[in-house]
Amino acid sequence: MSDKEMKINLNANKDEESANAEQSAEARAVAADTAKADDEMAKLTADLEELRQTLLRRQADFDNYRKRVEKERFEDSKRATARVIEGLIPVIDGFEHALAAHRESEYDNYRKGFELIYKQLLENLTKLGVERIDPAGKSFDPHLHQAVDRSETKDHADGAILQVFQPGYMFHGRVLRPAMVRVAVHPNPASKEAAN
Repeated sequence: MSDKEMKINLNANKDEESANAEQSAEARAVAADTAKADDEMAKLTADLEELRQTLLRRQADFDNYRKRVEKERFEDSKRATARVIEGLIPVIDGFEHALAAHRESEYDNYRKGFELIYKQLLENLTKLGVERIDPAGKSFDPHLHQAVDRSETKDHADGAILQVFQPGYMFHGRVLRPAMVRVAVHPNPASKEAAN
């Protein structure tokens, strides 16, 4: 091989090495860019997932808030209605006393009018959810009844309600006014001895 051929081979080797070096530098740059792009993609994916989770939490919080507000509105409405009904209970009592007082024939026309108004009032209150507590013949329940008198007797069961002085009223399971009653109590021999 001549000098000239050697120089050409050397130059060709240098060109080839230089091209390989450029290609490997370019490959390293592409690999670095790809790695950087992958890192950014992973970061963006993580950010997107975090935003999705935040959105889901906010939607759940808003849904819970909406439900709580609806429940509070319903409860406020029930409380307001209960206050109105509590104000009407004495009116019902007045109607009952008026209807019980005048049984003479000369009051029949007035009585029919009062009975009609009384019936309409009770029907409308029932539609609102009012229940009348009329415990005649039942056992005493301190959650529904208020004992204003007691009678010692063996003719009735202990705790039986003998007489209803005033009916009670409930509204959606809440007692607005307990029924006022007389309760049967079995005589206790010890109480008679203590009284003597």
